[in-house]
Amino acid sequence: MATTNADLHYLTISQAGALLQRQELSPVELTRAFLNRIEATNDQLHSFITILSEQALADARVAEAEILQGHYKGPMHGIPFALKDLYDTAGIRTTSGSQVDIDRVPAEDATTTARLKNAGGILLGKLAMHEYALGGPDFTTPFAPARNPWNLDHITGGSSSGSGAAVASGQCMGALGSCTGGSIRGPASLCGIVGIKATYGRVSRAGVVTLSWSQDHCGPMTWTVEDAAHMLGAIAGYDPRDPTTSAAPVPNYAAGLKQDNQNIRGVTIGVPRHFFFAADGGANPETLAAVEKGLTVLEGLGAHLEEVTIPSLEYVRAANTVIMLSEAFAFHEKNLKSRANEFGEMVRARFRIGGLLTASDYVQAQRVRKLFNRELAQTFQKVDVLVTPTMTQPAAAFEGYDATSTVRGPSFTAPFNLSGLPAISVPAGFTASGLPIGLQVAGKPFDEPGIFRVAYAYEQATRWFDQRPPFM
Repeated sequence: MATTNADLHYLTISQAGALLQRQELSPVELTRAFLNRIEATNDQLHSFITILSEQALADARVAEAEILQGHYKGPMHGIPFALKDLYDTAGIRTTSGSQVDIDRVPAEDATTTARLKNAGGILLGKLAMHEYALGGPDFTTPFAPARNPWNLDHITGGSSSGSGAAVASGQCMGALGSCTGGSIRGPASLCGIVGIKATYGRVSRAGVVTLSWSQDHCGPMTWTVEDAAHMLGAIAGYDPRDPTTSAAPVPNYAAGLKQDNQNIRGVTIGVPRHFFFAADGGANPETLAAVEKGLTVLEGLGAHLEEVTIPSLEYVRAANTVIMLSEAFAFHEKNLKSRANEFGEMVRARFRIGGLLTASDYVQAQRVRKLFNRELAQTFQKVDVLVTPTMTQPAAAFEGYDATSTVRGPSFTAPFNLSGLPAISVPAGFTASGLPIGLQVAGKPFDEPGIFRVAYAYEQATRWFDQRPPFM
């Protein structure tokens, strides 16, 4: 196989896949390029907890032999990826970012891990995260918080912090994050990449450490929408190990993008300005301005904008938090009672709040969930997708960071965890200081093709992905 002198770590999955399939690029050379990139940058970014250099190169040699023998498996074959460190990996420690699980070594892979490997993907290692997908950035845990490659003095967002930093900096071609209140789309927005949380039940959570089992989602984080479509296609589908998964057929998400190209003429986009764009809603003005420009772009591509009102949105953040903390406390209760000092300060405090909530609190939050879902169903009778800002603010600086900000004020991502609806974040520009801004597209149940279509059209029209972080 031929090699190239280009910056291989800045290829997209789609670009690298085409080269690999034509045998113009070796999986070994590609993997080595990413391992070199990790070695050169991880001391500054702290994206990786565990790096699997020898295993990755061995797997790359297997992929190379398969491709040379004519056994090309598809778009993930020979592609280097990484996993948030709560995805189980057989024989490889999975820490969840905590001292509690610092030495935990699973006996088998998570379903998603196995599916990416079976698709020919090359696992580079395990990524940093906020402890147990909730507490962070926290300097009282065993691992240094990941840093934002657009500005190392700023956070990445969480809890998939290492996933955001690794993809944005070119340390891996794609990563899996997990999302309970926005932990895929948040870091994607703050790190200037794409992140999708598919419909609840579309992707198995078997072998993925629980935060809130009724709101947890797994999903890909990549540089482009097409790359996210490739990764989601590899991991989606029914899994008997996870009884919440759907048996509905999995479409070819990437092929759908190519068929639709940039055509979104006739798509009706709902815009809930009363909540996501409210002047007194606490959102950053530059963020709102960027997303308003994004709406204008989408309208210019043929979409129809319709302002919508979803009254119970104001209660969603509270309901999401009550359900999440209650379920998290139930999952971690034993260790909180017997090994409390091994938790980081932030997550220990948050989990204990879950222990103070009552059955009535939990039931009332579930009632809000039912009400909100009814209102969403009514809204989606009039519109095809919703478009909003992904986050209220760009990435904050570590210095002076107020960790309670993640549980106060409105959340633009939590509504789609509470409802279980699919949502994707795509880059929408930058603040004056150069920090990324994200635009969020949410859709109807199992309409991942619909949100991919809108996100892809916007991405191709604006081409924010042409800009890389000013990092090495």
